[in-house]
Amino acid sequence: MNFELTDEQKAIRDLCRAFARDEVAPQAEHNDREERFPYELVRKMADLGLMGLPFPEKYGGAGADTVSYALAVMEIARADASTGITLAAHVSLGASPFYLFGTEKQKEEFLVPLARGEKLWGFGLTEPNAGSDAGGTQTHADLRDGKWVINGTKAFITNSGTDISGGTTITAVTGKDESGRREISTIIVPQDTPGFTRSKKYKKMGWRASDTRELSFADAEVPEENLLGERGKGLKNFLTILDGGRISVAALSVGLAIGAYDEAFKYAKERRQFGQPIAKFQAIQFKLADMLTEIEHAKLMVLKAAWEKDAGLPFELSASLAKLYSGEVSHRVVNEALQIHGGYGFMDEYPISRMYRDQKINEIGEGTNEVQRLVIARQIGL
Repeated sequence: MNFELTDEQKAIRDLCRAFARDEVAPQAEHNDREERFPYELVRKMADLGLMGLPFPEKYGGAGADTVSYALAVMEIARADASTGITLAAHVSLGASPFYLFGTEKQKEEFLVPLARGEKLWGFGLTEPNAGSDAGGTQTHADLRDGKWVINGTKAFITNSGTDISGGTTITAVTGKDESGRREISTIIVPQDTPGFTRSKKYKKMGWRASDTRELSFADAEVPEENLLGERGKGLKNFLTILDGGRISVAALSVGLAIGAYDEAFKYAKERRQFGQPIAKFQAIQFKLADMLTEIEHAKLMVLKAAWEKDAGLPFELSASLAKLYSGEVSHRVVNEALQIHGGYGFMDEYPISRMYRDQKINEIGEGTNEVQRLVIARQIGL
């Protein structure tokens, strides 16, 4: 069993680490406070090839593997979770559906500019009344005269309303199957589609520098050819998308935990009490040791799931295990990191305050911890 990264994987990790340190971290506090979307960072990530990292070069991507992509998300999230989720959601939820289920024409039209980072794209699954029960989709798309006429609402959609957002791929009820059950399909909705509107950005506790909105469709019409994948396969398709997306969110959680550990380690060596740095006290040393132990465990779980995906092996169970565990690890690590900071950690002048707010959504998005436990239970035959 070889745990050594390839030269290419190391190069991508190191590239992202330097970019996150030199470009992302210095902006993180300002962007969070002002709720400012970092357009220039997205452009720089595109220039570095990160926005299409795991896609083939023929479609505008960098041709890297999933392990490299997971390492990239970790390093970006280590500096700022908002920038990390912008990258992760764009690749895993925005662009991946086109690569996995699109026709060659759809890949050329949509995937290529997304992989190049020329545009962002959203994935509209969640609705006001369809969260964990994603199969409870109420948005409808009726086929009339060669066009899908869409009506409904989507909630909490990332990358859906920026100045460079190209559109959103949504799930919608498109009829009933032979057994009378609702048929759910996936449909491409470009940003300029009449009847497609986006609300103002949500006021969020965390991820404040990322773009998250509610979307509304009122007789929004798109061509019949904007069906992505087979009609009626939308439920199956988005479950496949979420399997891969869980690896990226798990990587995001690990990156955030590493960033919190970094801050706690640095602070413990600088902060003096009773005449010496608090890092000299066993209570603090044990906290840092436990934090690092859990981070390393979570990181290995994420990389294992990514490796299985690259190897063409079943990875659904590993992805759910990694997503669940890394989310809970990030919660514990960030909490302990703030505890090490004491009262200063409660103040926004220290990055740990932002990290504490950013962490919570990792236990909710891409399937809550409770849903992950259900998925895991089913995967092991319960």
